[in-house]
Formats: sequence, structure tokens, C-alpha cells
Amino acid sequence: MTGGRISEGGPSPVEVPEALAAAHVRYEGEAGRAWAAALPGLAEAYLGRWGLRRDGPVAHGVAALVVPVVGADGTPAVLKLQPVTDETAGEPDALRAWGGDGAVRLLRSDPGTGAMLLERLDPARTLAGIRDDTAALCLLTELLARLTAHPAPPGMRRLGDVAAGMLRRLPAVLPALADPAERRLLDACGRAVRELAGEPGDRLLHWDLHYENVLAPLPGSGRGPWLAIDPKPLAGDPGFELLPALRNRWDDVTATGDVPRAVRRRFDLMTDVLGLDRARARGWTLGRVLQTCLWETEGGATVLDPAQRAIAETLSPVG
Repeated sequence: MTGGRISEGGPSPVEVPEALAAAHVRYEGEAGRAWAAALPGLAEAYLGRWGLRRDGPVAHGVAALVVPVVGADGTPAVLKLQPVTDETAGEPDALRAWGGDGAVRLLRSDPGTGAMLLERLDPARTLAGIRDDTAALCLLTELLARLTAHPAPPGMRRLGDVAAGMLRRLPAVLPALADPAERRLLDACGRAVRELAGEPGDRLLHWDLHYENVLAPLPGSGRGPWLAIDPKPLAGDPGFELLPALRNRWDDVTATGDVPRAVRRRFDLMTDVLGLDRARARGWTLGRVLQTCLWETEGGATVLDPAQRAIAETLSPVG
């Protein structure tokens, strides 16, 4: 799909990245195609409305276009544009609640379109660049402790509702798994969620805290040392936040030669730093495995991702 163009008032207009446009078509069909086609005009509108000047090449994630800008007062920032969905609608409220404590600062937003003006961080410096696996995990967990210290603001999507939805979907998904052992394992994940669903928690969760969603501030900003970006906010139990860090850098886990021991080591480190009850954290981590496996199986998978299976086997009572 041909990307749109964003005029910057100069000779070199910037195109909406092809990969971003294609992702919206792949996941949202014609609605995604229409959103991508309207994106250049939307960007132009906010550049003018908020008095912004473009300041570098655009970047993008799976859903959002990120435009480096400078405000009228010379402050570097980024304009972030993404569709408003169940996952993204709460992002401005979450960033306001954190108020820059462990997360990127929200400078301005428009809830009608999902447009946000954010403080600019250094996209070239993420926690993924920390070579020492334990050091990176400690930094991420300390950041997670800061984020989950905040109560979720009113109106935030709730883990209890997410859990209920997973349990409704599980019976239809189990027959799709070819291996009876994997069916039993996923069913055990469902039982773990069922036991905890009545006490889903009230902390403000990021829901997607992995190493590449943790960036360094700009030099001289006095911020940091590390700040979270791109939350998919949720009100719930911090135990639901552990899986991305358990799953990330999986090569470091397999390189130890003892996957269960390495998983338990990561899990124990995170629950110690966060001060979590390990039984509850195990249950909610199995719930996060269930959520990921539901997405993948509903998308056509007939086997579990090996890393997800290993984590579930390590933490599950049947493992």
C-alpha cells in the first residue's frame, strides 16, 4: 500500500511508512486503510493547531506514527498519532496519572482522535541495549515498581473484565491445540485465572512493559534514568505485568542450559523487587500466558509458542 505524505513546508515531504500503513490494513481491513489514508491530513492539522515544527524523520510502531517536533517555545517533543481502541483509549489518562514518574510525560492530548504531544526521549537508547541480562531485568522491575505504585484512575479498563473475557473464550480454543498436554496446560492457566478473578487489583498497569518500551531521556533533561513509553493501561494486579520480562531475551534463558531454573530466577527476582505474593503472581502470570495463547490460537496457531509453554510449565502446578 502506498504511504501518504506529510508536507513539512519544505522540499522534502515525509511519507507515512509503508509498514505502518500495511499493518493497519492487515489488522483492521478497510477501516485501517481509511485511517492510514487520512493520517497525513491529521498530522498536518495538529502541527498547525498546536504550533509545532517538524524536527526529524518520522518513526512508527505497530499502530502509531511518531513525528519529532519542536514547540513554539523550542521544546523538543513528539506528536503521536494512533487510532482510539480499547487498548489505547486510556493512554493519556494513564500518563497523566503517572505524571512523569517512571513514564514519558504527556504535554497535550485530544481524546477525540487519540493525538498526543509527548516529551521527547532518546529512541536510540533502550533497555534492550543493556547487555547484562540481570542488570536489565533489575532496571525494568524497579521501573515497574514505580509505575504500579500508582492507583489506576477512574474509568480505566479493568483486569477483572479482561479475565472474564479470557475465561469465556477458553473452551472454544482448547480443541484447536493438537497436543493434549498443551490443552491440559492451557486449561490449568484458565483455572489459575478463575481462582484470582474475584480479586483483580486496582494498580495502574502498563500492560506492555518490555525492554524496547523503556527509553532513556534526552541528555541534560534531568529525567530518568529510564522512562516507559507506549502503555496499554489497565487497572489490576501487578502480577499481570511480569510475562513480557520473563519472555524477553529468551536466548539468554536458553543459553543457561536450564530453562526452568532461569525462568524461576527471573520470576523470583521480579516478585522480590515488587514485593508480590508469589502464589498470586504465578496465577496472574499464567493468566498472561493464557491471554497470549488465546490471541495466537484464535489467529490459527495449533501449537503453543515454546517460550510461553516453558514459562507456563515452570510456574503451573501441573508443570
